Amino acid sequence: MAKLSLFARRRQRVRSKLRAQVAGRPRLSVHRTGRHIYAQVIDDSKGATLASASTLDKDVKAKNGSTTEAAADVGKRVAEAAKKAGISSVVFDRGGFLFHGRVKALADAAREGGLEF
Repeated sequence: MAKLSLFARRRQRVRSKLRAQVAGRPRLSVHRTGRHIYAQVIDDSKGATLASASTLDKDVKAKNGSTTEAAADVGKRVAEAAKKAGISSVVFDRGGFLFHGRVKALADAAREGGLEF
């Protein structure tokens, strides 16, 4: 068995704990890179993406180049898209990323947008 990186071990740990608490709810999956952040609401039973948003969307603009503000905007947008799809409760999947900075800003904005997790 190959040795996993710290990121991969963290991701495995987060995903396994999520499986225990899912109870049929879709998951809000977050992925971030150095420049962008992506969020998807995924129904794992169907294997389908129900709603998504990212900083690649043309109308997402960060004030003064702040990536944290852009992440908050993405959180609001994914919450709006999930509401349109009829989803109000999700499980937050931060992947292997720490719940800090941009990931936290996205989560807080999604909660303000009406998603429960």
